[in-house]
Amino acid sequence: MKKIVFVVAPEVFRDEEYIEPKTILEDAGIEVTTASTVIGEIYGKIKIKAQSQMLAKDIKVDEFDGIFFVGGGGAAVYFEDETVHDIARQFYAKGKVVSAICIAPVILANAGLLQNKKATVFPDGADALLQNGAIYTGNSVEVDGKIVTGNGPQAATEFAETLLKVI
Repeated sequence: MKKIVFVVAPEVFRDEEYIEPKTILEDAGIEVTTASTVIGEIYGKIKIKAQSQMLAKDIKVDEFDGIFFVGGGGAAVYFEDETVHDIARQFYAKGKVVSAICIAPVILANAGLLQNKKATVFPDGADALLQNGAIYTGNSVEVDGKIVTGNGPQAATEFAETLLKVI
């Protein structure tokens, strides 16, 4: 069974960017683990409450086939988090799927993973991607090798379906 870890902010994550990919991946038989800066209840921007099973800093790359950074304003907690950046770089170095949606591709850009890679992001993050050497496309969903990015909540289903194909 394939396994993916979702890295989610403890609050103000986008509900649909968490729920839609989680549902689509789990329905396809992929095991989803949720990680955050806290263990226990985490809160979406709109209304959902979810459960974080582990701390993001404790993610063991060899236990998962991919990593997914959920968007929403809360994702900014990871923009400068060097521990999480290092974990994302480890996933990439091992040829595993690295993905992010909405504003969360800024995390990948700041980790140095999008240099010379096609990527998309919520429009507010375009400058951060460009400053870190990404080839910003503005598409709803973008795939470059094992890196999958999406530009916002309206792309959540397409993003999840694309992620499923890549993983």
